[in-house]
Amino acid sequence: MVPSGKVVQLNVSPGGLPKRAIRRAMVTPLGIEGDRHNHPAIHGGPRKALLLIASETVAALQADGYPVEAGSLGENLTTEGLDPKTMRAGQRYRIGHDVIVELTQPRGPCKALDVYGADLPARVYDKRVKAGDSASPKWGLSGFYASVAAGGEILPGAPIFLLDQAV
Repeated sequence: MVPSGKVVQLNVSPGGLPKRAIRRAMVTPLGIEGDRHNHPAIHGGPRKALLLIASETVAALQADGYPVEAGSLGENLTTEGLDPKTMRAGQRYRIGHDVIVELTQPRGPCKALDVYGADLPARVYDKRVKAGDSASPKWGLSGFYASVAAGGEILPGAPIFLLDQAV
């Protein structure tokens, strides 16, 4: 099986932004051990255990002048090679040897991202994405939440394999 992408960086925080890089992550049904959320009623929980964002999105935002880097957008996994335009709720991925995640929904950006530019949320998310329209040019740019079907350890560089394509 050929990997669809890889993990570039693993990120956690004591709550809020940015999340900072760690060298290894233990993933549980509630996300990465040691990661916290300022607003647990909105972020986290079993259906939003992890947030994945493409490094290609981060690079595009940097090219547009936004002062972001891996972890800035609140993602737990900064990925490379996974095309956000093809990500759909219901897709399952194996990350490394043991971890299996299922995408649950696109992430709706919060006001905390305004620190990088008041227009950044609109740059990565629109009403079409909110309505579930994958034809939106902004589809997947704000990241995808995932639930954890099987936990384990992840290291940077871990391959990511698409297991099930959503219909």
